[in-house]
Amino acid sequence: MSAFLQGFSSVMAPQVLLIMIFGVIVGIIGGALPGVSGAMTMALFLPMSYGMNPTEAISMLVAIYIGAMSGGLISAILLSIPGTPASVATTFDGAPMAAKGEAAKALGVAIVFSFLGGLFGILMLIGIAPELVRITIQFSYYEYFAVGIFSLTIISAVGKKSVLKSFIGAVIGIFFSFIGRSATSPFPRYTLGITSLNAGFAILDLMIAFYAITQIFDAAFTRDDQIEGTVLNYGRIEGFGFSMREFKSQLGNALYAACIGTGIGILPGTGGGVSCIAAYAAVRNRSKYPEKFGTGIIDGIVASETANNATVGGALIPLMTLGIPGDNATAILLAAFMVQGISPGPMLFEKNGALVYSIFAACVVCHFIFLAIECYGLRIFVKILKIERHTLLAVISAVCIVGAFTINNRLFDIWIVLIFGVLGYVLEKMDFSLVTVIIGFILGPIIEENFCRGMQRSLGDFSKFVTDSPIAVVIYLVTVLVIGMKIYQNRKRKVSGT
Repeated sequence: MSAFLQGFSSVMAPQVLLIMIFGVIVGIIGGALPGVSGAMTMALFLPMSYGMNPTEAISMLVAIYIGAMSGGLISAILLSIPGTPASVATTFDGAPMAAKGEAAKALGVAIVFSFLGGLFGILMLIGIAPELVRITIQFSYYEYFAVGIFSLTIISAVGKKSVLKSFIGAVIGIFFSFIGRSATSPFPRYTLGITSLNAGFAILDLMIAFYAITQIFDAAFTRDDQIEGTVLNYGRIEGFGFSMREFKSQLGNALYAACIGTGIGILPGTGGGVSCIAAYAAVRNRSKYPEKFGTGIIDGIVASETANNATVGGALIPLMTLGIPGDNATAILLAAFMVQGISPGPMLFEKNGALVYSIFAACVVCHFIFLAIECYGLRIFVKILKIERHTLLAVISAVCIVGAFTINNRLFDIWIVLIFGVLGYVLEKMDFSLVTVIIGFILGPIIEENFCRGMQRSLGDFSKFVTDSPIAVVIYLVTVLVIGMKIYQNRKRKVSGT
């Protein structure tokens, strides 16, 4: 309990509190604007974390993450365009409610259940993470190698893209991670004689390139009428816009969706975009009136917004306990940890226990901040939705270039960001998932280092990776099971299609 109190005292310091308020506001704006995702917003502000201490830096990015996850509901309801992929299912019933003149009620329901879903996920994080660490702290090189292989399998098998393309994307990311020096050798590799690549690619370069520059290219080549819509008037919200009876009637749906959101958030490479659809479908299937879904009922909004916000806590569990990101946003959080010289994983709880509980406290406080800001500042955010897209893209482009330069104060990083931005745009057009490339880039050094250390420990005997570790055997079996299930599902889908 004293650790929690210390964590809350750290984040309630005036400077940290102001940083979190700023982060939530920026996140809501980034989430609400179609074409500007939460991950992109986090990537834009990642360079700012350089001059902050770990508590301030992580609290700011967590605030942006939480703000963006909930901000997407504004455009999803008022524009019928999801601000983020995590708000796709919110449009199914939110937009019809707004069209019927019930926009205020739809917004109120979405805001309140976003808050409750987010808190549920964070409570699961606080409850599960310390217990999971007691297991993972016993991991050796063998177990970490197995976890790396399992994570690559998950992002390939669970993602929405083709399994083959997801796997190829992960391999591309792993190859990029091999450029430069490795953790086990001082000699640079695959640099083509370019000395600026001796240290490898900075993870910040790839984050800005894939989550900002790529999106700018995509928006630049997309017609305005494809991503812009008319902002509907939502009138005046009295209270939260719905009755206590309606609130109580949705608690079962909310709990069901929150469990789905948290569970999916734990799986690497999934995120809110998957959880909101899965929860929406699950709540509709268990409903007594499934035919009403999509016509404008609060059940659909509750399912989507509770699940996608619960994903935040779920996605932080593998990041903090294993050092493996659960989605795009936690990949950027991992980069922020690296910038601060901190390695997420079991030892994070041992070496930086105060920071861990500060992060837990920041997650809780940020949810109360976004609840207050979205309730009282909604009209301001609606006005921001009307900003001309070409103006917004110009500002974002300038921020990206400045951010790339400040990484190492050299023009080389600007060129790297632009080149990878073009590469990311091409990969997306070829239907590759960029999140698999990023997670492959992050997992590459983990897999390589633990493989090399494990081989040294076993004197070159690879069989020791299995025979000396029962936990690794279980992980490998689960990996094979996931692959088998995906192959079975694909074959079943093809048979039913024919």
